[in-house]
Amino acid sequence: MSKIFKYFSVKEWLLLALTLALLGSHVYFTLTLPEFMGAIVGNLQDGALAGDLSLFWDDILKNGGFMLLTVAGAFLSKLCVSYLSALVVTSVMAKIRRNVFEKVNNFSMNEINKFSIASLITRSTNDITQLQMVLIMTINMGLTAPITAVVAIIKIINLSQQLSIVTAVSVVALLLLVSMMFFFVVPKFKKVQGLTDNVNLVTRENLTGIKVVRANGAEEFQEQKFDKVNVKLTKTNIFINRLTGLLGPGISLIMQGTSLALVWLGAYLITDGAIDFEVLSKFTQYAIQIIMAFMMVSMLMVLIPRGMVSAQRIKQVLASKSSIVDGEGNKQPTEIGTIEFKNVSFIYPGADDYVLKNISFKAQKGQTVAFIGSTGSGKSTLINLIPRFYDCTDGQVLVDGIDVKDYKIHDLHNKIGYVPQKGILFSGTIEENIKYGNPNATDKDVAEAIKISQSSFVYKKPEGLQDHIAQGGHNVSGGQKQRLSIARALVKKPEILIFDDSFSALDYKTDKALRKALATHTKGITQLIVAHRIGTIRNADQIIVLNEGEMVGIGTHDSLMSTCPVYQEIALSQLKKEEL
Repeated sequence: MSKIFKYFSVKEWLLLALTLALLGSHVYFTLTLPEFMGAIVGNLQDGALAGDLSLFWDDILKNGGFMLLTVAGAFLSKLCVSYLSALVVTSVMAKIRRNVFEKVNNFSMNEINKFSIASLITRSTNDITQLQMVLIMTINMGLTAPITAVVAIIKIINLSQQLSIVTAVSVVALLLLVSMMFFFVVPKFKKVQGLTDNVNLVTRENLTGIKVVRANGAEEFQEQKFDKVNVKLTKTNIFINRLTGLLGPGISLIMQGTSLALVWLGAYLITDGAIDFEVLSKFTQYAIQIIMAFMMVSMLMVLIPRGMVSAQRIKQVLASKSSIVDGEGNKQPTEIGTIEFKNVSFIYPGADDYVLKNISFKAQKGQTVAFIGSTGSGKSTLINLIPRFYDCTDGQVLVDGIDVKDYKIHDLHNKIGYVPQKGILFSGTIEENIKYGNPNATDKDVAEAIKISQSSFVYKKPEGLQDHIAQGGHNVSGGQKQRLSIARALVKKPEILIFDDSFSALDYKTDKALRKALATHTKGITQLIVAHRIGTIRNADQIIVLNEGEMVGIGTHDSLMSTCPVYQEIALSQLKKEEL
C-alpha cells in the first residue's frame, strides 16, 4: 500500500477522505437501525401487557419513518462510497498501468527475456485488474466491516453478557473457518497467476504462428500443448473454488445457528426477567451485523491474498532496473557517421559460451559495411549492440567516436535508422507507419522514402497513404512489410542505417533497384547490412565475414574471394564462378 499511496494526487486524497467520511455515515446509519426496531418491539410489548395497542400504531409511524430515513441514508452513503472508491482506485491504477507500460518500454532485451513477453502482458493487464478489484472491495468492505463489528460488539456487551457469549462463539467459529481457507487457498493464488502466464504464452505462440501450425497440420499438437497448461490451470482453479465454495454455506450455517441460539437462550432470559423483548430484538440484529461484518472480512481474506500476489508481480516489474541505462550524454562527438568496434565480445545472460569474440572494425562516414556468415554466426547480435538492445560484455562500441554507453539512449537512437529482420508494422494508416520515427516528416520526405524503398505499391491501394494497416501488418505481404519498414527508417534521415537481413523477402529485381536507389540517394549515410545473399552485399565498401562468433575475414568482395575460404564457400554455394 505504501507503494500505491505514492500514486495518489491531492485530488485523490481529498476524494478518499470524503469516501471515508461517507463510510462513517454509512456505519452510523446501519448501527442506528436496531435502536428503532428495538423501540418498536419494546412499545409493542408494553402495549400488549397494558392491553392497549392504540399508541403502538403511532409509534410504528414515528419510528418506522425514522427507519426509512435511516435506510435511505445508508443506501445513499453506500452508493456514494461505491462510486467514489471506484473513481479513486481506477484513477490510481491507470497511473500504475501507465508506469508499468513505460517501465516495460524501457526494458532491455535482458529484462524482457527474464520476465517473458507472455508474463509481462499478464502483469500489465490481469494482475492490475485483480489488484484494482481487491482495492475497491477493501475500501467498500474492509474499512466498514471492522468499525461496524467493534461498535456492535460494544453495544451487545452492554445489552447482555450472557447473549454475548453466543456471539463470541460464532465469531471464533467463523475465524477458524476463514483461517483454514486462508491456509489452504493462499498458496494456490501465486500458482494460478503463473499458470495464467503459461496459458497466455501458448495462446500467443499459437496465434502468432497460425500459418505454420496449419501448414504442418499441427493443430492437434497445439491443442494438446494448450490442454496441458489449461488443465493445470483448471484443476488449480477448481481446487480454489471448491474450498472457497464452502465458505458461503459455512458462514450461513454459523449465522443461522447464531440466530437460533440467541432466540433459544433469549427465551430463557426473558422468562427469568433478565432481559426483555426490546433487548433481544436489538441484540439479535447487532449479532447479525457482527456476523455479516466478519463475513465481509472473511471474503476479503480470500481475495486479498490474490491481490497481494498480483501486487507483488507488479512490484517486481516496477522495481526491476534495466541493464541498459542512460549515459551522461555530455561528450561531444569527435567524428560524424562513424561506427567502431574495439575488441568486442558478447555473451547472452545465462549462456555457456560467447556469441561474439574479439570483434574489431571501423565504418567511416558514408561507407557501406556488410556482414555475412552462416546461421548463428552472430551477425544480428553484432548490430544489435549498436543501438544498445544489448550491451557488449567486453570491449567498446563507438558511434561518432563516443562509447554508446555514454549516450542518452534517445539521442543514440535518433542517430540510427534500424530495419529489423522481420518487418514490423503497427495498426494505423500507411502514412502513420512511415512517419513512426519522425512524426514531423513532410509529404516530400514521405514521397522520397517511398521512392527509394520501392514502395510505390502504396499508391495503388484504395485509399493510398491513408489505407489501413492491420495489427502486425497482416494485410500486406512480407516484401511489402520490409519495404515499408525501410521507408520508415529513411524518413528519420539518420546518420546511420542498419539493415538486419532486411532484403530477404524481396525478389532479385526489387532488391537490385532498392540497393541502387540507396546508393544514389543516401550518400553520406553510413550503412550496415546483414545479408545472406552475395548479390546484396558484393558492392559494399567492407564485407565482414563471421564464423561461430569470430571475424574470419574483412575486405571487398574481390579481396575476400581470394583470401577468405569461408566467404568463397558461401559465394560458390549461391552463384557460379562466371557470375562471381
